[in-house]
Amino acid sequence: MARALRCSVCHAPFEAPGNGLRCGRGHSFDAAKQGYVNLLHAKVAAGTADTTEMVAARTAFLGSGFYAPLAGLLADSVPGEPDLVVDAGAGTGYYLARVLDRFAAATGLALDVSAAALRKAAKAHPRAGAIGWNLWEPWPVADATADVVLNVFAPRNAAEFHRVLCPDGVLLVAGPASGHLGELASTLGLLDAESGKEKRLGATLGSHFELVSRRETTHAAELTAEQVRHVVTMGPNAHHLHRDGLGERLAELTASMTGTLTVTTSFHVSAYRRSP
Repeated sequence: MARALRCSVCHAPFEAPGNGLRCGRGHSFDAAKQGYVNLLHAKVAAGTADTTEMVAARTAFLGSGFYAPLAGLLADSVPGEPDLVVDAGAGTGYYLARVLDRFAAATGLALDVSAAALRKAAKAHPRAGAIGWNLWEPWPVADATADVVLNVFAPRNAAEFHRVLCPDGVLLVAGPASGHLGELASTLGLLDAESGKEKRLGATLGSHFELVSRRETTHAAELTAEQVRHVVTMGPNAHHLHRDGLGERLAELTASMTGTLTVTTSFHVSAYRRSP
């Protein structure tokens, strides 16, 4: 992993002496006790990073396997035998770990701005490392080093995707497809994650990438009240629980449940190649 990284101060290559990273010019970054290395220089604005509560909800929900079809579709979309897989906005590292499980020779690099998520990502897979970084800033990753860049429900920095990918590398962008969590969206008034998404995705990536394929997977999930709370509070809606009565509606729905609720999960994975 260290060979693909660059110092976030001077952009020099890193060595990996002991428990951390050090560049040839003497800039050093210690690894946190949980295993990740934070290369950020400034604090993250409030409401930007996933909170401890969001990460706990996501860990529990993903551990139940409801998004396993998406993880499988991502792994199926990886061509050849990759060497380095970079997960941009990796969260807990769940999807990166599933891809690495499929390719025994691959190593992984998880980038995320949330310390709570990085604590999970650092332990998600023995062949993955985790780095604290803001995806909107130029990444501390060398040019043309990644065979695959994953981007799952995360910010999209097209210029950095293009820069770090190998010439024949692939960018895999995953997001919600039409109808995703539709039963909850209509009842609770969740954020509309799909509205205009495909058009914006094309506009964001169009000058740097060419679309190769787009695949979808849709399933029905039977969720308990606790799992309904987890799926709502593990993502951006968690930042809005105290606005417009969302928290109250969620509490009323889960309190009224006597069994499970059938909820649609629907995702798309778009594969892109670098434009010249």
